[in-house]
Amino acid sequence: MPIEVKDPEEFVRISEKAKECRVMRRSKENVAKVKARTKRYLYTIKVPLDQLDDFLKRLKCQSLRDITKEKEGE
Repeated sequence: MPIEVKDPEEFVRISEKAKECRVMRRSKENVAKVKARTKRYLYTIKVPLDQLDDFLKRLKCQSLRDITKEKEGE
C-alpha cells in the first residue's frame, strides 16, 4: 500500500531518496498525483494543478516522468 503524505516539505525530503517520481494530472479533479518510489515504499501526494509547476521544480528525484502524457499517446 502506498503511503500518502500531506506535507509538501516532507515529500520534498522524501524525493531526495527516490529512484523515480511520476506525475499523473487529473484535470477533472483539478489535482495532480505525484508518486515517489523509494527502495522500500511508494509515497504519494496530491497537489493542486495551479501549484504543480512550482512543486515539481523543488523535487530532487533521480528521474521525473509525466505519465499523463504517456497515456494520452497510446
